[in-house]
Amino acid sequence: MIYLVTGGSGSGKSEYAENLVMASGCPVRYYVATMTVYGEEGKAKVLRHQELRRGKGFITVECQADVGTALCGIRNSNQEKAILLLECVSNLAANEMFADGGEGQGNVSIDKLADKLLKDILCLASQVKDMVIVTNEVASDGIIYDSGTAGYIRLMGLVNSRLGACSHRVVEVVYGIPVVWKG
Repeated sequence: MIYLVTGGSGSGKSEYAENLVMASGCPVRYYVATMTVYGEEGKAKVLRHQELRRGKGFITVECQADVGTALCGIRNSNQEKAILLLECVSNLAANEMFADGGEGQGNVSIDKLADKLLKDILCLASQVKDMVIVTNEVASDGIIYDSGTAGYIRLMGLVNSRLGACSHRVVEVVYGIPVVWKG
């Protein structure tokens, strides 16, 4: 089963997603962290998330790109009973889109990059019993951005809508309150 959890920054979506994992009863819990850490604010965010997971039995895997390969070499005899928390798609998309430190995805179109991200995420989902995917709502502020940021927002819209279509359950967390949109 695939769960998609979305919401704005600071909405409580990570805590909600972790609670889904803990309630699943799956004995093996993977946490695939996609954030590339920049600066003190990034370090603080990572430490906060690590503290939230402490003592919950997560096997943490750092994977900033090509997440379909995140579990390579980590096979567990209980893999068919495993659940995976992917945190989060917005970091993953930014990592892949701006990989060369440039202003965008280079020669790869936004549509092709969205296809690649979806393929990688679904590949990862096929390796476990259940998967909880955390993503962000990034397009609702109404601000007009430069072309690189506008491309990223478009990419996130494509990836989120495709993930929503593939997910069994879609939940938006608003001010800590889960709103079920699908399933």
